[in-house]
Amino acid sequence: MPKDFPRARRVAEQIQRDLSDIIRTELKDPRIGLVTITDVEVTKDLSHAKVFFTLLGDSSLAEQAGDALQHAAGFLRSELSQRIKLRTMPQLHFEYDTSVERGVKLSRLIDEAVSSDSKGHSSDSES
Repeated sequence: MPKDFPRARRVAEQIQRDLSDIIRTELKDPRIGLVTITDVEVTKDLSHAKVFFTLLGDSSLAEQAGDALQHAAGFLRSELSQRIKLRTMPQLHFEYDTSVERGVKLSRLIDEAVSSDSKGHSSDSES
């Protein structure tokens, strides 16, 4: 394997794939809703994994979904250990990913700036 693709990154990507599947098929907690796992960061010693998630729909329910995911962390970890063969499965820590919301806000601001700029230029050319 190349040096730029360390084991921790490969484990993180596998955890992301399997965790998404487990949450979708196995978890029945209504507080979780439509959760998407956006990224997983695993420490070099593979002892901890920070799992970033977003919610489809109302982002005000993020804290509630995060609590539900953290409550189910033991179950999720045991399910992962059946799918991924590691000596020790990392402890899971869930964190709401605000980057998608920030991206949407920035995109909206750029669109507003472009539309106001084009309105300003059209009035200048009419004079």
